[in-house]
Amino acid sequence: MTPREKDFQAVTNRKEQILDAAASLFAINGYYKTTTAMVAAEVGVTQPYVFHFFKSKEVLYLAVLERAQKRLLHAFSQVDASPEMLHHQMGEAFNELMANHRDETLLCMQSYTTPEPNVREVVKQRFAEVHQLIAERFEKAGMPNSSQQASTFIACGMVITMSEILNLPVLADLGHLGHIE
Repeated sequence: MTPREKDFQAVTNRKEQILDAAASLFAINGYYKTTTAMVAAEVGVTQPYVFHFFKSKEVLYLAVLERAQKRLLHAFSQVDASPEMLHHQMGEAFNELMANHRDETLLCMQSYTTPEPNVREVVKQRFAEVHQLIAERFEKAGMPNSSQQASTFIACGMVITMSEILNLPVLADLGHLGHIE
């Protein structure tokens, strides 16, 4: 690896560390209580270094949401299952995201509560994209009422999210994505 490639790798890793720290802090503290100074301190860099990558807290927040949404879309599009098992396997893909990228997934699933107009618009678009992908997957699998089933699937993800945030597992038992009929 050349010195230039090493520098690029280090910068890329630092940017990912900033996104990881921001996801965790936003998930714990919310949008308004999280500051870029907190993110910088968590990563061990200066606040101006955070601003080098992300020009504002809103841009950082949206970058975290973008990464989380891409993970969701990727996970759901990669599920390879029979039509009878598609719903279940997509639920398992969501559960795996919760296990491996908990803070980011929680943040993504509760991002609609952030009232900033620009954030609201982006979140609206992102949820529409996720709904569309799920509905298309369900339709291709021959599921009746695929759009409604996609809405129910997302709603169950919201219930799982609420269960995680409130530490109330009984809610997840009611809406476990892998077990919806």
